[in-house]
Amino acid sequence: MSEKKGKLTTAFGSPVDDDQNSKTAGERGPVLMQDTHLMEKLAHFDRERIPERVVHAKGAGAHGYFEVLEDVSDYTRADFLSEVGKRTDVFARFSTVGGERGSADSARDPRGFALKFYTEEGNYDMVGNNTPVFFIRDPLKFPDFIHTQKRAPGTNLKDADMFWDFLSLTPESLHQVEILFSDRGTPATYRHMNGYSSHTYVWYNEKGEHFYVQYHFKTDQGIKNLTREEATRLAGENPDHATEDLYRAIESGDYPSWTLEVQVLTPEQAEDFTWDILDITKVWPHGEVPPRTVGRLVLNRNPENYFAEVEQAAFAPSNFVPGIAASADKMLQGRLFSYHDTHLHRLGPNYHLLPINRPKNAPENSYQRDGFMRLDSNGKDGPNYWPNSFGGPDPSPEVAEPQQKIMGMSGRHPYKFPNDDFVQPGNLYSKVMTDEDRDHLVGNIVDHLQDACKRIQKRQTALFYKANKEWGTRVAEGLGLHVPDIERLAAMSQEQREEATARGTEE
Repeated sequence: MSEKKGKLTTAFGSPVDDDQNSKTAGERGPVLMQDTHLMEKLAHFDRERIPERVVHAKGAGAHGYFEVLEDVSDYTRADFLSEVGKRTDVFARFSTVGGERGSADSARDPRGFALKFYTEEGNYDMVGNNTPVFFIRDPLKFPDFIHTQKRAPGTNLKDADMFWDFLSLTPESLHQVEILFSDRGTPATYRHMNGYSSHTYVWYNEKGEHFYVQYHFKTDQGIKNLTREEATRLAGENPDHATEDLYRAIESGDYPSWTLEVQVLTPEQAEDFTWDILDITKVWPHGEVPPRTVGRLVLNRNPENYFAEVEQAAFAPSNFVPGIAASADKMLQGRLFSYHDTHLHRLGPNYHLLPINRPKNAPENSYQRDGFMRLDSNGKDGPNYWPNSFGGPDPSPEVAEPQQKIMGMSGRHPYKFPNDDFVQPGNLYSKVMTDEDRDHLVGNIVDHLQDACKRIQKRQTALFYKANKEWGTRVAEGLGLHVPDIERLAAMSQEQREEATARGTEE
């Protein structure tokens, strides 16, 4: 695997100048559509598996509703959030990320937390995870990251060297790695975990004022996780335990619920905030941005047919309603393209007409026509172009989101925000975790990382050491590594660390 294969090129042989940073307007984005390398890479990635989802293949779902509990009309004009007591139909899908459809529900893996709100202004999708952060902050890295979490191309087996090689070369992943290898990496059930938008979104009100928000769906059942030993046992005894638990709970009338809280920043607050609000590898500390309650999600009806509803459900973060918009978060910008594109591949160009996906409270009224599996009257004899003078639907300028100033030099800009990737993981270890949490975290990491080669073990353990000396020392001792060597590596720059560990070819 260490043999070099020449220079990186596009699919058509053109050399690639940078495979780590998307082209953006200025250092902080948004991403530019003219980044043909990013578009090619994401489009190819979306078509790598047929017909199973590339990620989030194993999942369970249920119907329910969302009810507004607190007035947030000062922040957003979204109609489904417009008044206390208003209810909106919802379909939810929970999933593991990396495994195939037959994989175990207890796998150490983030959990998808996707919601489709059937609002009167069209469908709004919130596509998040059970963790508030993610492994990477640039979409150009996403196909590579997922490849390392899948199966090795030679053996078709999960490979610890692939897994940890990428992570140890990507320090921004440390925060999510820490959460993944804590007990939060193996939720007991889908009912006993939180859901997060992870990304920053934009809300805007009737006055045209905009705000930055993050969503937190806090489980009303309380957090419950599995230990490594419990997760391993369940993988053998009942690999579908979380799917079964969700179904049985709803079937018996024990309806699971979550309370939605949001964190809100004004543009002025965001400008001076300690952390980059567009970096999905960081959280907004609650002490700095206290969450406020918005509403409650309740799931009270099981699907009648798994394939028709859960398997064909297609969530896309590009599905917005007036009052909610995208931020310049680079990862979100990539997802705006990629999710819809992969649904076109997996389900066809008319997937929005499937009953589970159609905007049932705001029927489609567009000029899109034809394509595979057109399930309706296809617009009959009405015009299929705009502008027209035959009574076709016309745009509504009044729902446009507020304009935001975007400027900067086009190019691939390395991340330069003035904070590092080690402070928040270090704080999580020393200030949030209990002694038991820390014991389990170290044990889980050692159990998995011990299967990687020594040079990768050293490189990854040095990242733990940079975040917290005790954390790195305990992992090093668990792996039988020489702690002074880890301390020396931790003091190096990332490039020096890569060079130093690359020389360990004998290992």
